Amino acid sequence: MDQWEYRVVYVDTRGRISADGVEFIRQSGEHRTAFVSKYLSAMGKEGWMLNGIQLLRPDTAYYVLQRPLVAAPAAETPAT
Repeated sequence: MDQWEYRVVYVDTRGRISADGVEFIRQSGEHRTAFVSKYLSAMGKEGWMLNGIQLLRPDTAYYVLQRPLVAAPAAETPAT
């Protein structure tokens, strides 16, 4: 069975994205859609996929990202 990890991201399209305590701020002159698109593209390169959006207000939402959970390698047992 597939296992997933999730990341919930607060997105304010007016100029701020917050994820895991890290803030991403829109650059002066950068369009709102380009700002969000750039962030999602960067997350996609790390294996994250947009799973859902929970709208809070017209300009703010929670974005739920998911990616396959990578299992930690099992400890090797010495040969007997």
